[in-house]
Amino acid sequence: MTDQSTPRKMKAIVRNRFGPPEVLETVELDRPVPADAEVLVRINAVSLNRADWYTVAGRPLVGRPMMGLRKPKSNRLGTDYAGVVEAVGKDVVGFRIGDEVFGGRDGALAEYVCARHDRGIVLKPANASFEQAAAVPVAALTALQGLRDKGGLQPGQHVLIHGASGGVGTFAVQIAKAYGGVVTAVCGPRGVAAAQAGGADQVIDYTREDFTRIGKRFDLVIDIAGTRSWGQLRRVFAPRATVVIVGGPKDRRFLGPLGNVIGKRFAAVFSRRRAVFYIARFNKADMETLGALLATGNIRPVIDRRFRFDEIAAAFSYMGDGHPQGKVVITM
Repeated sequence: MTDQSTPRKMKAIVRNRFGPPEVLETVELDRPVPADAEVLVRINAVSLNRADWYTVAGRPLVGRPMMGLRKPKSNRLGTDYAGVVEAVGKDVVGFRIGDEVFGGRDGALAEYVCARHDRGIVLKPANASFEQAAAVPVAALTALQGLRDKGGLQPGQHVLIHGASGGVGTFAVQIAKAYGGVVTAVCGPRGVAAAQAGGADQVIDYTREDFTRIGKRFDLVIDIAGTRSWGQLRRVFAPRATVVIVGGPKDRRFLGPLGNVIGKRFAAVFSRRRAVFYIARFNKADMETLGALLATGNIRPVIDRRFRFDEIAAAFSYMGDGHPQGKVVITM
């Protein structure tokens, strides 16, 4: 007979030291048990974000006090997921066993995860696949909060998305259009088709044209790529423009994208333009907003490549070596 007191097991991805994707390991852990206010989700798909790559590499070095100086403070990885509710705590409201859901929770690179019912988890729209839903949380939250909350986007405003082909950028184009913006997307040649499909009013291939010299002015600039200086971007600022800084080049070992953030925030002190940096935060209301946008087709996740769970090192290598056009998804 099977000992019913023995904890059930699950597979999870961990890393016990910083380094290249080869440090990733697949291990067996005890399957989590939901607390009173939690649901247990059997995961069908996970998506990767740039932050996941940083936490594996242990970069930028300035972030090591938070990540762990010599080794990771936590060996678990992943945030975005989509799956099926398998168990619910006694205080859970709004979810039942069998519900299809998506959300964000630390340690999502695993077969199961527990999540509080009142935080970053919502029902998955029926018209979205698990892979599509898993691609949404962090990237789309970043785009939504950057445009609406930090940028104060109003209908009719002219919006420049600098770095429109990555995970955040593809969502930023679509969400800016959904909120009534007139959108110019800047990306490389591989991202042009996706930006056009996302509804951008103008798409500029930066390898063919210098977007800082097109003679247009923008009320809101979403700076994801971080490859242009404040002085160069000033050419496209409207008199009272807001610049929302989302990221920057990842190849600066000590500061990483923070170098772009610090430089532009400092330059803005001497300007009439406002520069804002933020980190997206999970909350129930915004996840429900994204669920509604997904259900109505106002956002359609762009998935660059899919990897199996046992191809996790290859997936992280792909994230680190190039510029994914949209999201990288792991299927379970």
